[in-house]
Amino acid sequence: MKQIKINGGYPLSGEIQISGAKNSAVALVPASLLSDEIVNIDNIPDISDIDALNEILIYLGAKVSRKGNLMSIDSSTIVNKEIPEEISTKLRASYYFMSALLGKFKKVEMYFPGGCSIGARPIDQTLKAFRILGAKVIERENKYIIEAEELIGNDVYLDMPSVGATINTMLVAVKAKGKTTINNAAREPEIVSVATFLNNMGANIVGAGTNVITINGVEKLKGCFTEVIPDRIEAGTYLIAGALIGKELIIKNIIPSHISSLINKLTEMGIPMEIGKDYIKVSQKSDLNPVKIKTEGYPGFPTDLQQPVTVLLTQCQGSSLLEETIYENRFKNVPYLNDMGANIIIDNNKITVNGITKLHGKTVEATDLRAGASLILAGLKADKITIITSIEHVLRGYENILEKLTNVGAKITIEEI
Repeated sequence: MKQIKINGGYPLSGEIQISGAKNSAVALVPASLLSDEIVNIDNIPDISDIDALNEILIYLGAKVSRKGNLMSIDSSTIVNKEIPEEISTKLRASYYFMSALLGKFKKVEMYFPGGCSIGARPIDQTLKAFRILGAKVIERENKYIIEAEELIGNDVYLDMPSVGATINTMLVAVKAKGKTTINNAAREPEIVSVATFLNNMGANIVGAGTNVITINGVEKLKGCFTEVIPDRIEAGTYLIAGALIGKELIIKNIIPSHISSLINKLTEMGIPMEIGKDYIKVSQKSDLNPVKIKTEGYPGFPTDLQQPVTVLLTQCQGSSLLEETIYENRFKNVPYLNDMGANIIIDNNKITVNGITKLHGKTVEATDLRAGASLILAGLKADKITIITSIEHVLRGYENILEKLTNVGAKITIEEI
């Protein structure tokens, strides 16, 4: 068990380099199984979620090497066997193996994926797509046996633009016979990243980044090289940190258009920013304006930044309203923020954040990845000492977070308990 200790109130100044996108990398790694040759993926973040995926690759018999942020995967030696519960439940992204193995071998057996406890997070849209493409799905408690005599392209309509279901459908459809059309597809940059990777292997995917994606199946996928895009959620988290307690803090290696919804809200609050081609310089400011935020699929405000931005709303004058439309259980950070001095009221899927409130160091718990990130932000702003337990959640998704924050002036350490 690990915990983080923060001595708050120190301004952040300097540069933070953004790593490869967690939500892209955790899909690219399983997608590599569809190739019959070696693939190389650069800018892979050094996070525990990648370690868990690496464990599954090795269990299946793939040859994997990692040098720095470059990951080389040879799947020509893999064996299609049941992925046991103890490794499949370490992270939700393990379900991308479900679709990659189904696409490659027409059969897969594995247990329901794990991940953060932020709501029901069903995989019904993924399973629906599998069935439409010709697979038979057998559910036995939390185990799935999915197989198809043949995968046939078809029209798939997603009831909601789910990122996971969109990627899973692409992974199965690339080797299905004929044409598959995904309607009401998610449009996140991570989906474009996965589609580009598959096309580099020899797939035929058109329309990624729009709500209609067309996939013409191919028989074989070759080796290729790809690079993970910058992590827009990490970039947004550090941008919020700069808005909270920054002094000309520079966030580098970013694609500003990927976080335009956050930039727009920070501008509305009155945060001073200098926006370049691949960087943003940000400083804190007093007397911020209250705002209304509603989480939506891309290009709307991302649910993964909802918990971090809540901390900044405590420093806005008056009442800010935040509505969560993606997950029903994503306010677990609120009681801890209130314990630190915030004034936040929960009403079903909405919260009202009353500011301005002074934050005080306390002992709190990171209940999930983004909740943990929000508590780190609160600890950086708070006076005195903040201790955050269950910090393993945060280490799943933020590469070298302590080193990056320490380098710009934060007083933050990690301790074994």
